[in-house]
Amino acid sequence: MAAPRLNAETRGIVAKLKTYADRTLPNAKTMPREVYTSQAFQELEKSRIFEREWLCAGRAESIPKAGDYLTYKIGDQPVLIIRQKDGSIAAFSNVCRHRMMRLLEGKGSCRRIVCPYHAWTYEIDGRLVAAKHMERTNRFDVGKVELPKVRCEVWNGWIYVTLNKRSASVARKLARLDDVIRDYHAEDYVEVDRQEHVWNTNWKLLSENFMEGYHLPVTHRKTVGAYFPVEDTRFAAGKADDNFTFQWFTKTEDAPVGTAHAKNKTLKGDMRRTSVLGSVYPCHMFVLAPDHLWYLSLHPLDTERIHIVYGLAFAPELMAEKGKLKARIAEAKAYLDATNEEDRFVVEGLCEGVKAPLAEPGPLSWLEKENLDFTRYILRCMTR
Repeated sequence: MAAPRLNAETRGIVAKLKTYADRTLPNAKTMPREVYTSQAFQELEKSRIFEREWLCAGRAESIPKAGDYLTYKIGDQPVLIIRQKDGSIAAFSNVCRHRMMRLLEGKGSCRRIVCPYHAWTYEIDGRLVAAKHMERTNRFDVGKVELPKVRCEVWNGWIYVTLNKRSASVARKLARLDDVIRDYHAEDYVEVDRQEHVWNTNWKLLSENFMEGYHLPVTHRKTVGAYFPVEDTRFAAGKADDNFTFQWFTKTEDAPVGTAHAKNKTLKGDMRRTSVLGSVYPCHMFVLAPDHLWYLSLHPLDTERIHIVYGLAFAPELMAEKGKLKARIAEAKAYLDATNEEDRFVVEGLCEGVKAPLAEPGPLSWLEKENLDFTRYILRCMTR
């Protein structure tokens, strides 16, 4: 996958971006406006980031049975992810081998994959098994046609896909982050809500918003910010990782969500009210709390629109209390829906602001350390 070369416009943006990435945190600023507004820069991102990196498509437990599937897109490539008969998860091009029709939509279950255009039919392992009225076509052999495979791996319950055949495995790239979240046992959490939305903003603005807790006491003062002492925020010591960034933050004892259930025996002391706010580059963001997790996965549509996959999952201790489960799901869903709407208001406002002729990057707080990490990640991608 050859990436397009830098032109005069993008070369100038990258040069400016480098001056920001080279700063220390006390001297750092947010990225230049053109990083968010330039269509040429976004085209570079498409090839140098989204067609090369591992992207999160959702949670593995949301497709528990053979034939259960969900769909996703990597740039312009539609992808279907489907549970196999042996329990594994596989991913394929979600495009028919006949006239290139999209095969499946959304999330669901099927015994076989049937094209809605001419009913070409595939087994769930991607093999074509039926194609009517093709007997007069020279050299056509049903047994030699199959859907192209897409690399697919599961990490701590999250499904990752990539078009990059040479990339290191997710497990290898995220080994250090695995050490950070191991005691939470995220692989055992169960997704209870999955939503998809389109917001009018740039994907990097939402990513940066998610990475920092500086805005929580203000933007989220009616929801999560009311239980968030920002001074307790902690970052990992040492050199930042090239594949992710994260922070630990604590909730107050009276927080309605975000603290460990009484039956949770793995988290001790302050960790029972500590969450990990992680960002796996480029666009998988999550809050992993002792009692729940929620995550976002982003797909840019253009410089001012993004498609968002959003998921909420509960720890197994909560799932085991069947009598309380329905009410808990409804309460958590309403709580986090309200939180998302608060974020939507600010990131759509940011998208309007970065276009303003008089706007210019401002200085970062120590609480926005991950934003500087992200700036350096974008620069690495643009120059590799």
